[in-house]
Amino acid sequence: LQELQSSGRGRFILEHAAPFSAFLTDSFGRQHNYLRISLTEKCNLRCQYCMPEEGVQLTPKSELLTAQEIITLAKLFVKEGVEKIRLTGGEPLIRPDVVDIVGQLYKLEGLKTIAVTTNGINLARLLPRLKEAGLNAINISLDTLVPAKFEFIVRRKGFHKVMEGIHKATELGYRPVKVNCVVMRGFNEDELLGFVDFTKDLPLDVRFIEYMPFDGNKWNFKKMVSYKEMLDTIKQRWPELEKLPCETSSTAKSYKVPHFQGQISFITSMSEHFCGSCNRLRITADGNLKVCLFGNSEVSLRDHLRSGASEEELVQIIGAAVGRKKKQHAGMFNISQMKNRPMILIGGFPVSKMYSHVTFFPPSLEPALMSFPLCQDARQNPPNSKQWGHTFSHWLTLRTISQKDPSSTFDTKCLEASSVGQVSVDCQSKEASLGSEFCARDLGSYTKVPRDSDNLTHTDEEGRAAMVDVGGKPHSRRSAVASAVVRLGEKAFGMVRQNQVKKGDVLAVAQIAGIQGAKLTSQLIPLCHNIPLNHVEVSLSLDEARYAVVIRSSCQTWGRTGVEMEALTAASLAALTVYDMCKAVTHDIVIEEVKLLSKTGGQRGDFSR
Repeated sequence: LQELQSSGRGRFILEHAAPFSAFLTDSFGRQHNYLRISLTEKCNLRCQYCMPEEGVQLTPKSELLTAQEIITLAKLFVKEGVEKIRLTGGEPLIRPDVVDIVGQLYKLEGLKTIAVTTNGINLARLLPRLKEAGLNAINISLDTLVPAKFEFIVRRKGFHKVMEGIHKATELGYRPVKVNCVVMRGFNEDELLGFVDFTKDLPLDVRFIEYMPFDGNKWNFKKMVSYKEMLDTIKQRWPELEKLPCETSSTAKSYKVPHFQGQISFITSMSEHFCGSCNRLRITADGNLKVCLFGNSEVSLRDHLRSGASEEELVQIIGAAVGRKKKQHAGMFNISQMKNRPMILIGGFPVSKMYSHVTFFPPSLEPALMSFPLCQDARQNPPNSKQWGHTFSHWLTLRTISQKDPSSTFDTKCLEASSVGQVSVDCQSKEASLGSEFCARDLGSYTKVPRDSDNLTHTDEEGRAAMVDVGGKPHSRRSAVASAVVRLGEKAFGMVRQNQVKKGDVLAVAQIAGIQGAKLTSQLIPLCHNIPLNHVEVSLSLDEARYAVVIRSSCQTWGRTGVEMEALTAASLAALTVYDMCKAVTHDIVIEEVKLLSKTGGQRGDFSR
């Protein structure tokens, strides 16, 4: 209000504001003064989570709204009381005339806010012109702060362009710059604290959005992270988090860490819906009016417009549609069963970042594992969530042991798999259990490591497997670094280096698999504790002399037990992923030197190889 009063145009709007239109007021008294217009169904990214797996059928260009039709409809809605228009897509900034459209909208008397929701790829280049044309609010979709994860998800490079767009928006004075992040369990809920920290030195409003169901995204309640769960996680790190006041029609619950430039918000679409104060209407790129994001009921304003309907007739049609709007979620009791357009074709609430590729596997691991034979078979006979950990662990065991020489004797010092490659795992030998040292196989040599105990820690007195009780141990900072090497041979190595492997970017996918594998260690290794990791890093480099991919992983936590297994799992999963993505080129691939390089913290002290 203060901003409006300070400008000449704003004072004119306030002085000449008309009574709110009855045509935009529904039967529950909700006044709809916010219109979202989709400018296009196309996008310059190919996100796995936005489109259904089979893709979407795009509307012919002749059936999409022209710029003049968009302005005509916008002018009609503004005349009836709409004060805010948001341009969406697809990706609105790939439309060639987007700057002109913004400029025409700015001329509409009564329109207070012109906003855009974008993936940010073209933002830095277009924003100066858009600001000059009249754009005064920006939302940028960004679901991860990990560049490799971003590239894997969207199947395109561009993370740096999105970040450049965010910084350009702050430089040009946009306050706040809203960053939309859809939170999904097993995918990015571990980045909550990183996103909050993103607001420390930048005037951002990071908006955490609850995962919502749409056609093609195979919604599952277990994948949703609720607002309260997110808030609890953040308050553990920043207990001084302050709640901010909000407008009645706001969809967001806003908070701020004291002394941070920016703030965070939660869009509680699922756990605490805001239907009672909904003030939004939507027009799709092909000209259909949607009065509810969750509903499949649509009215074609394009057809009426092109058939010569008068302004009065259009208002009557719009009013009738608004009058039929249900009390909440399109009147459906269970919205997870709803039928609706895929989100990219709605151009609505910024939850288009949905995860269509996820089926029954833990969503964090499926992209890297789906090409494994067992995983392909399991598509037809999916295991339930309780079976998953056993299924994958069992597959790893079979995959390794079945490749051993049948005539060989099982050796507790190391496990070798000749066909898959040599996997050297540091583990205790029989001789070590009798003394104060144990031997670890490392390229034919043995490294002596001091031990505090002469007994195995994961067995009881009768020799049966048992989980260690860490309840009495003190919390301390713990870290671990592990490594692995994958020898590919000259041909496969060259294809990886040139990024010519048909399955995609081998190094990016392997990096993601390693990070997600570290987070799932307790599900894969039966006696490992479930540890909240503070940080996981997986890096892959190319060793041309050996035609090899060298993998290095590191994990950190603050807790009662160490993270060496998490680091080793990360390195192993990254190595397996490299193998899987390159096996179509050659099976002469060797995985070797899987080993712990160092660890810190814990009763046994630090270790460095």
